[in-house]
Amino acid sequence: MRYLKRLEKLRSTLAEKNIPALLVSQPENRAYLSGFLGSSGYLLITATTQILATDFRYIEQAKEQAPSYVLLECKGKLDRWLVECLIELKQTELFFETDALTYDDYSQIKTLFEPQELTLKPINGLVENLRMIKEIEEIALIEKAVSISDNAIEHAAEIIRTGMSEIELAWEIEKYMRENGSQPIPFAVIVAAGKNSALPHHRPSSYRIKEQEPIIIDIGANWQGYSSDITRTFCLGKRDEKFNQIYAVVLQAQAAAIEKVRHGMSGTEADNIARTVIETAGYGSQFGHGLGHGIGLAIHEGPRLGISAQNQLCDGMVFTIEPGIYLPDWGGIRIEDSVVMESGKIRTLSTAKK
Repeated sequence: MRYLKRLEKLRSTLAEKNIPALLVSQPENRAYLSGFLGSSGYLLITATTQILATDFRYIEQAKEQAPSYVLLECKGKLDRWLVECLIELKQTELFFETDALTYDDYSQIKTLFEPQELTLKPINGLVENLRMIKEIEEIALIEKAVSISDNAIEHAAEIIRTGMSEIELAWEIEKYMRENGSQPIPFAVIVAAGKNSALPHHRPSSYRIKEQEPIIIDIGANWQGYSSDITRTFCLGKRDEKFNQIYAVVLQAQAAAIEKVRHGMSGTEADNIARTVIETAGYGSQFGHGLGHGIGLAIHEGPRLGISAQNQLCDGMVFTIEPGIYLPDWGGIRIEDSVVMESGKIRTLSTAKK
């Protein structure tokens, strides 16, 4: 039933924007609207019809996962099914997702419809805007993914040791998550030690972990299609004054955002809360990314929290709070939690120790 309700919401938007037919090709949008989790397929949605086209490999899966859709078997990425459907539905105008349809696909659609008349129009964000507000069931799935990554962080704290390479630790963490319920993880595990921790998205290397240096671990789990995202920064042995001072600034910035971000704020206003703390401490230029991003079916989705993020934060949104400071000649510190906006304020989902 939830997929039919999502279709109702989408159709209201289509009617408001005078969109007669929408081709959905973005995988997470396709799953959100239909429940179909196959890796190949398209949705064609009008005011009265919803069609799922996929190839032979996924026909039986589609029957089970998307029973409310008219199911069509297509031979290739885009073939005559689209032409025939639009002609039968008397549609001469088709909107497509600009960030998900390749130029080759666009050209193929144009070729398929010659000499029939068809106007192709770009659109973006229709389904993504719906996805930003999570349903209760979606939040529960994210919470389960969060619990897996929380436990993986605690596991990492138990096994990390000097002499261990970044790659070895990353594999142990990924293995733990998979053995404890995670589906394929939403992004590659980040383990960044020493000066490597100054690279926000460092790829684990053969570098061996030492004492008295920052070690950033950034991971996410996946539960029934929904993701989590958490970062903790470790230090083995005695922490020096510099580590403690920078860590305290990042922790203070995160705590301020978690405490003060409210329903109705823009992503820019939220970002500014944490950024002001870091700038006041003299590290403004070393906080080069945004404060956070939405999570759900995709590991990076709306809303955005950053310097130029004008989207409004609302109840039901799930996103990250992840300030960081990065010094190329030393290393970096980042602390990240997954949170949900409820009753006008933030509830932190992550529980792993900081």
